[in-house]
Amino acid sequence: MKIKVKIDESLKKEMKKKFGLKKTLYFFKKFETLKEKPNLGKRVGRVNNILIKELKYGSFRFYFLVDGEKLKLVLENELTDLLIKFVRMSKKNNQNEVINEIKEVLRNLGFS
Repeated sequence: MKIKVKIDESLKKEMKKKFGLKKTLYFFKKFETLKEKPNLGKRVGRVNNILIKELKYGSFRFYFLVDGEKLKLVLENELTDLLIKFVRMSKKNNQNEVINEIKEVLRNLGFS
C-alpha cells in the first residue's frame, strides 16, 4: 500500500509566514502520520467521492482532501495508492467559511 501526503504550496507559504519554519516543519511531520493511519481526522464535508477532513492542532484546523472510495479500501487492505492533500487551514471562528470555500473549489473543478 502506497500513501502519499502532499501539502499545497499556498498552504506551505501561509504556514511559514504564520508559524515560522521550525513550527511549520513540526506540523509537516504530524501530517506524515497519515501514512500509517490514513483514517485519522474528522470528516467535515464531502463533494462526490472526495472527502474533506480536518486535523486539529491547538487552535488551528488543517484541511485535507482524500478519495473516499480509496479510503474505504484501506480497511480491507486492498488499497494500492492513496493521495492525501492538505489544502487549507483555519481557526475555529472561520472554520465553516473555509470548508465551504473548499467545497466550492471542488465543485468548480467538476467533482459535484
